[in-house]
Amino acid sequence: MSSEKMEIDYAAYIGEYMERARKAQAIINTYTQEQVDRLCSVIAYEMTRPEMEAELATLALEETELGDYDSKVAKIEKKVKGMFMEIKHEKTVGIVEEIPERGMRRIKKPVGVIGSLIPSTQPEMIPITTAMCTVKSRNAVIMAPHPRGKKTTYQTVEKMRELLRKNGAPADILQCVDLVKVAVTNELMRQADLVIATGGAGMVKAAYSSGTPAYGVGAGNAIMAIDDTADFKDAAHKIMLSKTGDLAAGCSCDNALVIYENIYNEMIEALKAEGGYMCRPEEHDKIQKAIFPEWPANHDLNRDIVAKPIDVIARLADIEVPEGTKFIMVEETGSGADYPLSGEKLCMVLTVYKCKDIDGAIERVNANHAYSGAGHSCGIYSHNEDNIIKFALNTHTCRVNNNLPNSVVNTGDWNAGHPFSPSLGCGTWGGNIASENISLKHYMNDTWLATGISRAVPTDEELFGDTGVMR
Repeated sequence: MSSEKMEIDYAAYIGEYMERARKAQAIINTYTQEQVDRLCSVIAYEMTRPEMEAELATLALEETELGDYDSKVAKIEKKVKGMFMEIKHEKTVGIVEEIPERGMRRIKKPVGVIGSLIPSTQPEMIPITTAMCTVKSRNAVIMAPHPRGKKTTYQTVEKMRELLRKNGAPADILQCVDLVKVAVTNELMRQADLVIATGGAGMVKAAYSSGTPAYGVGAGNAIMAIDDTADFKDAAHKIMLSKTGDLAAGCSCDNALVIYENIYNEMIEALKAEGGYMCRPEEHDKIQKAIFPEWPANHDLNRDIVAKPIDVIARLADIEVPEGTKFIMVEETGSGADYPLSGEKLCMVLTVYKCKDIDGAIERVNANHAYSGAGHSCGIYSHNEDNIIKFALNTHTCRVNNNLPNSVVNTGDWNAGHPFSPSLGCGTWGGNIASENISLKHYMNDTWLATGISRAVPTDEELFGDTGVMR
């Protein structure tokens, strides 16, 4: 048989999934609000049973070797239940809003078949939250897993398909491709009605280039400023939590700190008390080489250091750290391509800067984000309201957190207001169309039904009289 005949017809391969998905979507499209609410409830409840969380966390850790077990269990528990809490009572079928003063009614409708790209860092949780939004919005979804997390993603989807079957719904509402190739993912994006891409920059760029409407996310590079009104002990503890959760596998983990120079030493001591190790000046280049081994030829992260324990990082960098070290700190003075440590690292290493004042903090955050992570998130530990507002007004990010652990709250938390979602839009700064967390509303189309209203046409005096422009 010729090599040409042995080649896979990727269009036909995805076409088979798409045919099944469209048949299933046509069925769920007829469901009532009560029916889709029931299915969404079943998925949220069954997938967060303790034994299920344990099974999925174990599977993900064994397959990807990224992160840690306790964080994965906690992530499934919080994110799935949190999302369900937020979407439980949302109307997604028929007329969902009436605006009588404008004679307008909003009708929600599904988009059809979604192509969802699943990253290796969260192959156990993102399929569940994606499924909940898909079912609630009466869509179907075909998921394309990352090669490193394909088994976890596939088995997670299979468990939810069985739940659909048991509850009388077509299992093909939820599917996962069993062939993991770039060509397969590209074809899925081409044939889908909507793409939701959570993952690396290359994946997101491909989604936006597919010709299909897409919601992508930008790169992370969370930078936290600490001014001289901060509670140093509280800030240090929250920075530790944000840096070490799931061994820094998430894009929202702290990557750099910008500390007022007049409180720098005190803040560093507070961070050391939380398990931080400050590198000596001669260890700077060792850390940098371990994380970016081919710099300056390229700025690619060393995959062997991503979401790994401290002892692995220390060994790769050939440095010694004290027993009990939870994260590593390394001082830096610049931003941009000549300073790779100013970018996203996805490991338990914090880059630390000094600044004189709030203007210096803002300048450093924006300089780092101009290189890596524009639009994603930043934060400030401060009790000075003027500084907090100035920081939020002048940094180029969609999420600014005040006195909060960044990676804990960005994707939703019981003690913060960001919507529960693993996909964080980064606005035009990050090359994204959305500047908010991707949530249920992004899975649906709106139809606006207009009826006539009676409005008086204003005179020029009524319209412009209070503007000061009339002569």
